[in-house]
Amino acid sequence: MRRFFVDEIDAKQTSFSITGPEAKHISKVLRMGPGDRFILMDGKGARFLALIESAGPYEVRVILEKPLPEPPPSPVEIILCQALLKSRKMDYSIQKTSELGVDCIMPFSSERTVVRLKKDRLPGRIKHWREIAQSSAKQSDRAVPAGIEGLLPFNELVVKWKGEDALKVVLWEEEGSKDLKGLLRESSMQKRFIGMVGPEGGFSREEVEAAKDAGFVPASLGNRILRSETAAITVVAVVQYEWGDLSLR
Repeated sequence: MRRFFVDEIDAKQTSFSITGPEAKHISKVLRMGPGDRFILMDGKGARFLALIESAGPYEVRVILEKPLPEPPPSPVEIILCQALLKSRKMDYSIQKTSELGVDCIMPFSSERTVVRLKKDRLPGRIKHWREIAQSSAKQSDRAVPAGIEGLLPFNELVVKWKGEDALKVVLWEEEGSKDLKGLLRESSMQKRFIGMVGPEGGFSREEVEAAKDAGFVPASLGNRILRSETAAITVVAVVQYEWGDLSLR
């Protein structure tokens, strides 16, 4: 069944008006009309079975037929610290890790980051990334979209997580003794995982040392050297497989 997001649903109301891009998508793109049903969600976890009463390009009126239960949350909260990538690669990383259930994505810039965003362009990029996360939430039936934080420099990012009660991992291709799968299996399961993935050129040795000082454990993905966006997807998938909800438990 199709799913659509709005900012907030008042559970006390029996009808609701959908406007903006979602209304256009419902009526013009999907050509849904009176009598069709879909799941209406907001960013706070509310979910309703909705029946279309009337549909136009600027407004879709629906009847809220009944509340629906939220999908069960993953046993582990996953925070992905992703170095800023070129436009399409960053979009892809956000889309796929959101589908896999990452809770929050924190973009950052580091020593070898290729992309340098001007301050006046940053709000537009963050808005774009949040739209991608929302679309992915509809695709994967998430209760709420992944959060997208503002861009931080590397030094501020590692200081932010210093002392945090979580398993913190910095992905580093030069780590020769510890891999992510082995680290997860030898560690007691924790409620929060924080993974840091570097830019196209990877992390410098000095950055890895700074991450270690903040409590991050360097780990590799075995013998494979992956692109940054592929590594981010792999990290989230491995954590969900070992500790999370890639199962019917």
